[in-house]
Formats: sequence, C-alpha cells, structure tokens
Amino acid sequence: MKIYDVTDERFRKYGKIVKNIDFSTLAEAMKATPVPEDVVYEPQIEEFMKLPVAEEIRRVFYGELPIQIGYCNGHNTRLNAVEYHRSSEINVAATDAVLLLGLEADVEEDFSYDTAKMEAFLVPAGTAVELYATTLHYAPCHVKEGGFQVAVILPAGTNYPLEETHANGEDALITAKNKWLIGHAEGGLPEGCFLGLKGKNLDITEA
Repeated sequence: MKIYDVTDERFRKYGKIVKNIDFSTLAEAMKATPVPEDVVYEPQIEEFMKLPVAEEIRRVFYGELPIQIGYCNGHNTRLNAVEYHRSSEINVAATDAVLLLGLEADVEEDFSYDTAKMEAFLVPAGTAVELYATTLHYAPCHVKEGGFQVAVILPAGTNYPLEETHANGEDALITAKNKWLIGHAEGGLPEGCFLGLKGKNLDITEA
C-alpha cells in the first residue's frame, strides 16, 4: 500500500508534528528498550517519567494533566485492529515507523469500519507526532528488519485494566481504561474483543 510521510497534507486530519518540545532525550532513552519479534506495549516506564521532558509534556502539551510515558516496540506489518481514546496521544519514533490511521467519523452506526479507508504514514526516527482523539490507530509497523521503537505518551491511567463491566453499544468496545477497540477477525485478538473491521487486514508490505 502507498505510504505517505507525516509531512504530507493528508496527515493533517489525523494529527500534527509536535515541534514545541524537544523529545531528543526520550528518543535516546528509547534505544535501551527491548524489540521483540512480536509486539510489546508498556504503558509507563519509570525511567522515562524522571526525564525533564516528562514535566514539560505534562505542563505544556497536556495542560497540567497527569501523564504516562511508555512504549510500543517490536515487529509488525499488519493492521489487526484499530483503537481510539478520548484524548490525544503522542508517538515519538526512536526508529522509522509506519502508522496506519483512520477517522472515528467513518465508523458506522453498528461500530463497523471499512479498512479500505485507512492510510499509512511514515514517521521518521526522531519525529514526534500528535494523534488526535478522533484518529483510529493501533500498533506501529516496522520499516527495517531491526523492528520499531515508539514512545507512547497518554493521560495517566490509559490502557490499564478496567474496574467495571462494559457491554452495550459503544461501551462494549472498551477493553481498557480510555481505550475503545475494534478488531479484525484475522487480527489474533483475545476472545471477547469486538470484531468490527470489514475488508482486508491491511499489510504495508502488500500492494
């Protein structure tokens, strides 16, 4: 599939490059994180939270809300699912990575979504991007054989285990705190996840 750069005009409806914060220390710290053969997500890394940039992100970007800084690393070329939050997310690429993105506005009334509407964007190493709350996204894809390393910044508590049962309408899409998930039947997701993605399970290596 065609892969655009995040500097492309097409990216503007999904997010923007964050230019008013220096993420270089976080990108450097990310180099020490593991890169498994599959995909791993850690919502918060204490060493990252101690970096001076963490306080700047909390104060400047999230308007003094508590935050968490973790990472998503590994090897992946497929979509598998989409998720969205009620808040923007920052991704800081420590390596080149590709994001598969869509719009929450295109989710149907039955919470299904056509994967043909998604677009792919290259985030070059060292680049930080904001993904708007209305942007559908999931695990990044790797560009090189060594895999991808992407720091993930969100409001504190996001993606942690739920405390209540969620079962009706959009509520049924909630799989973790501040996380609404729509899966693909070929995505290998845990039993019980809502499988509403229609069309191909996109693969960035396929035309």
